[in-house]
Formats: sequence, structure tokens, C-alpha cells
Amino acid sequence: MSNLPTPTVLLSRYFNHLKMNNWSATTISRRAYVLNKFLTWSSERGIESVTEITAESLAAYRRWLYHYRNERTDKPLKFCTQASYLSTVGHWLAWLSEQGWIDSDPSTGIERPKEEQRLPSSHLTIDEIETLLSSVDLTTPTGLRDRAMLELFYATGMRRAELIALKLDDINHESGLAMIRQGKGRKDRVVPTGKRALGWLMKYLHDGRPALLDDDTQVIFLTSRGNTFHPVTLSQLVRSYLTAAGVTKPGSCHMLRHTTATLMLEGGADLRSIQTLLGHEQLNTTQIYTHVSIKRLREVHDKTHPGAKDRPPQSDTE
Repeated sequence: MSNLPTPTVLLSRYFNHLKMNNWSATTISRRAYVLNKFLTWSSERGIESVTEITAESLAAYRRWLYHYRNERTDKPLKFCTQASYLSTVGHWLAWLSEQGWIDSDPSTGIERPKEEQRLPSSHLTIDEIETLLSSVDLTTPTGLRDRAMLELFYATGMRRAELIALKLDDINHESGLAMIRQGKGRKDRVVPTGKRALGWLMKYLHDGRPALLDDDTQVIFLTSRGNTFHPVTLSQLVRSYLTAAGVTKPGSCHMLRHTTATLMLEGGADLRSIQTLLGHEQLNTTQIYTHVSIKRLREVHDKTHPGAKDRPPQSDTE
């Protein structure tokens, strides 16, 4: 094909296509990372044109992903990550084929690895979450902010990015509801805050936030410099509180989300309600919490299994 643009130019046009179709900036950024890595890999192997990308080269790329090891940790890529990378490359190649830049999509016959069915990361017990919440120093504006953030994480199960993006108008103080705008999948949803979390949020807005406010902004949670939180900074802050509370389980903001879902399920909440609260598009995403919440299953087992009430074996000394 004459006058074929470079892969970099075609990649830029692809991203413009995604923007025109209302793909989120986060998704586009993630795809840019993966595809630029793929182009670097291709260039290192002498592939300089999209017409030179073949099923054989993609099979070699899949093998490379499988054998890749993180330079810092020496750990391999998870199979779900490998599948995601291959899917991203495949979507770009399908678009190139649809636009007529390549004759056919070479990724159609590439098998993707089966993803693991993993349980969510660790969650906190009720005692652990209460210890965490009570460990915050409430004598400073940042302490009031941190208590309000932890309470809101625990009450709503919202994602880190969703809490960071909260604005003053997103909280209905009379109804105790929070509007999460453009969450994952660019979908809005409304969640209850609970009386306790709302009370701490009100105290922070009244006694803490004014001291942190620098420029006029509607963002609720501000850093000590009056800025919006960076996601990594927020995770580090939550992790520091978990460590100080004696929690050694791995995780940070997302562990609080898992805690909300698991404890609510153990308390009798139905999966559909938890699905709505967490903003899961598919119920099967929420169903994984049934494997974590074992309390109710143990109770049913004790009540209904014929052998549950049998006497345990006696020792020879008795």
C-alpha cells in the first residue's frame, strides 16, 4: 500500500477514533501504554510497518509476554494481564483492517490465555476496621479529612478514583446520598453514605476543609497544599493508617472496598444490592464475594448437614 502512514501515526488516528466514540481517558491512556510497548517490541525485531505484523509475529509476542519477568520483582505477568495486552493489540489490528490499512486482521487466530479465577484481596474484620478508624488524629484538619475519607470508603465501597473526584455538589446532606459521576465504564450511580460517614464528612467540611482550601475548588478532599489527591498518594496515605493500626494484610484503598462488600454480604445483603453499590456492570463480578464470605455458608452447613452435629472422635485417654 503506497503512502502508508507509520505505526505511530496510525496509533494516533486510532486514539482519535476512540475519543470520538466516547471512550474514557483512563482506558485510552492504558491502551496507549500497551500499544506503545508493542510497537517498541515490534521495532526491536525489525517490524517497521503495520503490514509486516503477522500471525507468526503475534504468536512470538504472546510467547514473549509469557516469559517476561518484571525487572524489579522477577515476577511474571499474570495471565489476565497477558490476555488484556493481546486483546488491546487485537482491537487495534481489527480497526486497522476495518479502515483498510491492512488486508486482514492477523490476530484473529491467536489464542489468548485463560484467565485465573482469583478471589479478591484480603478484607478487614469489623474489629480491624474500627481500630483503623479510631487511630486517626482528629486534632488537625488533615486528620478530620482522613477520618472522613476512611469512613466514606468503608460506608460506600467506592473506588479510589471515585472518591478523589467527589465534589461538594455530589453530596446530598438531607438524603445522605452521594452521586458518583462517571465511575468505571463512564456511568453515574447514587450510593448511600450512612449516617456515621455523613457525620464525619460534615465535620471535615466545617472544621477541616477551610484550613486546607487554597484556590476556589469544588473538590471535597484536598491535600495539605490544597490540591486534588493523586491516586498513588492516596493509596500511600491509607496504607500508612493500616500499618499504624497493626494491619499487615496486603492492600490499601481497594481493600476497604472489598471489606464493605464482604461484611455487607455476611450481614445479609443480597448480591444485587452489592452490585449496585459497587457499580459492577455484571453480576458475576460481584458473585466472587460469595467465595470470601464464608460465615453464612458455615452457619447453613452447621444447621443442615447431617454430620455437623455428630460427636467428634474421642481420644484414647478419655
